[in-house]
Amino acid sequence: MLKGKLIAALAASVMMSGLSMSAIAADADQATLTKEARQQVKAFGGNLKKTVKKGMQAGGPTEAIHLCNTKAPGIASAHSQGVWDVGRTSLKLRNPDNQPTQWEASVLQDFEKRLAAGESPKKMEASKVEDGKFHYMKAIPTGGLCLNCHGAKLAKPVQARLSELYPNDKATGYQAGQIRGAFTLTKSLEM
Repeated sequence: MLKGKLIAALAASVMMSGLSMSAIAADADQATLTKEARQQVKAFGGNLKKTVKKGMQAGGPTEAIHLCNTKAPGIASAHSQGVWDVGRTSLKLRNPDNQPTQWEASVLQDFEKRLAAGESPKKMEASKVEDGKFHYMKAIPTGGLCLNCHGAKLAKPVQARLSELYPNDKATGYQAGQIRGAFTLTKSLEM
């Protein structure tokens, strides 16, 4: 009897606050999905970074570019097995296959505003649920290793390799701490 009264009181309190039980459940579900997405980003980003480091050790930046070109799509595909679709995007693309959607472009622009306001790019993320899908983005800050292939001053062999593999490359000119792009994930919520 007491348990039923407590549930009724909680439900009344929630209704008075303007929230529905379904809204609270949706927020809890979105928090769970965000946690899952963060784990996916950690695994995907870790594999990409490992591949770049392997290239750097094997032959420097030109080999890292080659491995990124040949291995990154497969790494994204491997992480897209199952329920998640995993990728990367940017406002300054290297690979034209990574073109942002309208929502992704607006989130990237928002990330830039937040960076200008002093927020750390390491903590920037965004998510939404729309049309039966959960969408998530996590900013990719430019680190020291990134500058070898994405920086303002690139070695001539790096420039040549980029021109060869990515003739329309726009993903250069970055400085450490800037936002190079974002990991972008989608998960269908419909069964």
